[in-house]
Amino acid sequence: MVSPQTIIEQVFNSVDIKINGSRAQDIIVHNSDFFPRVLRQGSIALGESYMARWWDCKELDQFFFRILTNDLEAYVKKNKMKMIAPFFKSFLLNPQSPKKAWVVGKVHYDIGNYLYTKMLGKTMAYSCGYWKNAKTLDQAQENKYGLICQKLGLKQGMSLLDIGCGWGGLAKHAAKNYKVKVIGITISEEQAALARELCKGLSIEIKLEDYRDLKGQFDRIVSVGMFEHVGSKNYRTFMEIVTKLLKEKGLFLLHTIEKTKKGEGVDPWIGKYIFPNGQLPSPAQIMESSENLLIPQDFQNISLDYDKTLMAWYKNFNTHWNEIKNKDPEKYNGTFKRMWDYYLLSCAGAFRAGTINVSQTVFSKGGLNKTYNCVR
Repeated sequence: MVSPQTIIEQVFNSVDIKINGSRAQDIIVHNSDFFPRVLRQGSIALGESYMARWWDCKELDQFFFRILTNDLEAYVKKNKMKMIAPFFKSFLLNPQSPKKAWVVGKVHYDIGNYLYTKMLGKTMAYSCGYWKNAKTLDQAQENKYGLICQKLGLKQGMSLLDIGCGWGGLAKHAAKNYKVKVIGITISEEQAALARELCKGLSIEIKLEDYRDLKGQFDRIVSVGMFEHVGSKNYRTFMEIVTKLLKEKGLFLLHTIEKTKKGEGVDPWIGKYIFPNGQLPSPAQIMESSENLLIPQDFQNISLDYDKTLMAWYKNFNTHWNEIKNKDPEKYNGTFKRMWDYYLLSCAGAFRAGTINVSQTVFSKGGLNKTYNCVR
C-alpha cells in the first residue's frame, strides 16, 4: 500500500514543489502526521497544520501560485489517486440570511481597528488598489477611490450610497473631493465607530445596517468588497434592492472578487477562519442577477492589482507585528500571526494564478441620456 507521504510527495512533485526542499516554493514538514491529515481533509488540513507549525515555506505565495496555476485537483483526478479532499464545499442552506449576515462582522472586521490601521495604511481601504501610475499602497488606494468616483460621474450635490462602506475611506474621498452627500452602511460595529470618527465634519452618515433594511433614493450607489458576503441565494434580492434605491438614470458600481468558474462554495479554511459564510460570485451570476433590472455599461478586470495589494498588506502586517502583538498579546498570538500570513499569501498566490479575479462593473438604471464614458 502506498503511504500518505508518498502520495502527497507525488502530487506536490507534479507542480514542482519538493517536500523538505530549499527553494522558495518548497515546504519543510516538521510533523509526519501532516501527510495523512492532508490526505484525509485537504485544504482545511493544509491551513490548520500550518497554523499548528507542522510545516513551513519560505514564500507561501509562491507555493500557492504553483498549486493553483497547475490545477493540482485536476492532476489528482487524472491519475486516479485518492482525492485529498474537495477544495470547495456546497451550501445547502442560506448562510447569508439576515441573521447570519452579521457573523462575518464579528469574526473578521471586529477583531480590532488597531490591526487594520497598521496593515491597510492611511486610506483604510480593505479592497484591491489600482496600481496604474502608483508606487505605494496609499497611492494605489487613492487611485482606486478616484477611479470609482470618475466612473460614477460624481457631481456636487449628488447623493451617494456606499453599501459596505468599511472604515469610510471611499465616502470620505467622495465627500471631500466631489462635495456629495454620502450614506455608508456596514455590519461591523468596529468599522462603524472608527468610520464616524474619520468622517467627522463631512456630509457623511455611517449606519450599522444590513443592506436589506435600506430605504431612500440615491443618485449613485457603490459597493466595494461587500458582494462577496451576499451569497448566491441573495444576489437577485441585492440587485432588486439596488434598483429600487437608485434614481432613474442613476449609476451603480460593483467592485467585487469573482471566481472564474460558476459553482457553489468557498475554500473551507477561508470559510472557517477568515470569512465565515463568504461566497465568491462568477461573472455570469452577476449578470444573471441584474438581468431586466440594471443595464451593464462598463466592465474592468484588475486582478493582478490585488496580488500587489495583498503583498503590500503582508509587508505592513509583518513590519508592525510587534506593535500589533503588544496591543493584545492574548488575541494576537503566534497562531494568529501564522493564520493571517497564510490568509494574505494564499490569496496573493490565487490572484497571481488567475483562479480568482477582481472586477469593477458599472450599471445604469433605465438607460442613459448619452453614451457612457468608460474611465481608465
